[in-house]
Amino acid sequence: MLVSDNVGMSTNSEPLVIRDDMIRLGQALKLANVVEDGVDARDVILAGDIQVNGETETRRGRQLHAGDIITIPQLDLDLVIQTA
Repeated sequence: MLVSDNVGMSTNSEPLVIRDDMIRLGQALKLANVVEDGVDARDVILAGDIQVNGETETRRGRQLHAGDIITIPQLDLDLVIQTA
């Protein structure tokens, strides 16, 4: 379950700073407080509600690196992965 249910195209872009070179999609959604836990992350991802670099992503373990963009249309939000 997403934290909010706004519908529309993403107009907000926020950085998501990670410590390592890589983070998995499910972990990134939890870090950004988009979902409350891993079960919610799995459900949102499997439902096709998340895009990575413009393509729908259904793999919770998808590896993300600096420059990758997670789009969450229901929250009108783009998360841009950055390293610390």
